[in-house]
Formats: sequence, C-alpha cells, structure tokens
Amino acid sequence: MLFVIIGHDGPNGAKLRPSLRPAHLDSLRPLVSHGKVKIAGPFTDGSGSLIVVDMDNEAAARAFADSDPYVKGGVFVRVEVKPFRQVFPE
Repeated sequence: MLFVIIGHDGPNGAKLRPSLRPAHLDSLRPLVSHGKVKIAGPFTDGSGSLIVVDMDNEAAARAFADSDPYVKGGVFVRVEVKPFRQVFPE
C-alpha cells in the first residue's frame, strides 16, 4: 500500500538540514534497495520534503516517518502520513 509522507520544515530546517542529510539518506537506503521508496525529495520552495513509500500499513509508514533523522533532529516540525492510490502511470 502506498503512503505519502510530507515533512514540514521548521524555522531552523534550512540550517539543520545539511548536517542531518547523510543520516536521513542512510535511513532511506534500505527501503530504496527493496523497492519501497517510489519517489523522494525536497520541495523547491524550502518548505519541506515528500516521500512516497510502499508499506504494509499506515502504522508502518508512520513508524518509518517518526524515526527519520530529520524528525528527530528538528528539521521537520510536523509530518503528515496519508494513504495514496496511484492512478498513473498504470
């Protein structure tokens, strides 16, 4: 099942992001290698990031989001996890 994870940067997000980026990317790598990350990256306006993941359930997606170094390190002040149904590409 697909889930959209939206991390909203806090006021110190831009300052904290560079030092936490390696740990953030390392946390994504196992899911990437198993084909579970469909797309991921920051918004170009500096407001946060988006990750689309394939997880068994919403609890697993939430646990993954909550364990992100950007959450623990204060880059993201709020994280949304929403179920998502892909229509295109088929």
